[in-house]
Amino acid sequence: MKKEKNIRWNTLRITAMGFLTVIFLGGVFLYLPVSNTRPIAFIDALFTSVSAVCVTGLVTIVPAAQFTLFGKMVLLLLIQIGGLGVVACAAVFFILLRRRITLKEKMVLQESYSTERLGGIVGMVKKVIAGTLLAEGGGAVLYAFQFVPEYGVVRGIWYSVFHAVSAFCNAGIDILGDKSLSDYAVNPIINIVTMLLIILSGIGFTVWFDVLENGKKVIRREAPRHRWFRGLRLHSKLALIMTVILIISGAVFVFCAEYHNPQTLGGMNTGQKFLAAMFQSVTTRTAGFATVSQGALHEESKLFCAVLMFIGGSPGGTAGGVKTTTIAMLFLACVTFVRGGNDTECMGRKISTANFRTGFCVVMVAFTVFIAGTITILIIEPDSILLADVIYETASAIGTVGLTADLTPHLSRASQIILMIMMYIGRLGPLSLVLIFAGKTHLRDRVRSLPQEKIMVG
Repeated sequence: MKKEKNIRWNTLRITAMGFLTVIFLGGVFLYLPVSNTRPIAFIDALFTSVSAVCVTGLVTIVPAAQFTLFGKMVLLLLIQIGGLGVVACAAVFFILLRRRITLKEKMVLQESYSTERLGGIVGMVKKVIAGTLLAEGGGAVLYAFQFVPEYGVVRGIWYSVFHAVSAFCNAGIDILGDKSLSDYAVNPIINIVTMLLIILSGIGFTVWFDVLENGKKVIRREAPRHRWFRGLRLHSKLALIMTVILIISGAVFVFCAEYHNPQTLGGMNTGQKFLAAMFQSVTTRTAGFATVSQGALHEESKLFCAVLMFIGGSPGGTAGGVKTTTIAMLFLACVTFVRGGNDTECMGRKISTANFRTGFCVVMVAFTVFIAGTITILIIEPDSILLADVIYETASAIGTVGLTADLTPHLSRASQIILMIMMYIGRLGPLSLVLIFAGKTHLRDRVRSLPQEKIMVG
């Protein structure tokens, strides 16, 4: 047990340092004159690198106008590394060099993907990479139906590839201009393809493999078709159910709240309003693209979207946030307590106490960072800055979303540094950062038992 704890600690440390290294090198490359059409401050280059590697999407400059082709290629590489993860990219590098991956490195990969079995971990990484390339390639082909006729073959293909990678990695960074995807608010191709890429990556690779495996059993008639969903692991069921619930509830809320807002959905017909509302709901799952002005949203819409951004996507993918399964587990624990039960139950399964404690810590640490960042920025910035806009930016940062209420470029450098720190914590995982500073587990922490005493709560 102690060895496993130490491996986990070392894995977290490697991941944290790996992201920092890539972020710094990315900032340096984006700062080079060859990457820019005009001079850029290093803090802006570094902020863009943090946003790309942490697959967030908040920017202080306009990438389309600021960076040259070389700079945009660097940006694309940073997004891809951030989406796959530093450890997975290192594993790919070893595989390409035909270098044998040692047992220790396999254990690091196992811990990074939170898998139960060590066997087949390299094969799993290969499947993740293949699935990523297949999804991004398919997205690029579909995007090309819009971008090639609009921008020409070469530029259209480049735009298609860039935005497919950005969408699948949930980065939300575009190279179209300063309005994100606003020009395509009612375009079915751009909307549907982007939403599909966001959802696919947001549900997590482990759900992919589970769904495909059960699908094969149905095709081979090893399992009846009506039992396909029942055959999934509990994690996959919760991830899929929560994803559907959050997307639908978000779309309905935005549709109703913004229906008559002339600056967002007001000028569209009913079908277009529903499409834009659905996109807004999906993009809050840590994607960061926008088809309507985020700054023009009503206050209630901003708050609701901030909650969706804080929750984020599902574990094991490119999404950020505290994760759908975490929220589902905490809700089930509350239901259990209200009903007077002892065990947190879901679909005939018991969720372990260790699982609950981990989820609770993730939410508490993330919420603490979110509140601390919000208050700090409010202290730094003048009173003219609206609270709702600051909450929107900080929720976007900690959830690695990238949606902005048109505030980030206008913040002071100190506030932008706060957002960088929040993006880094959000990508690394709030609990991971705490565990790194907590250090390795000592034997006495596992064997000692203290007297029990109750305190008053509620």
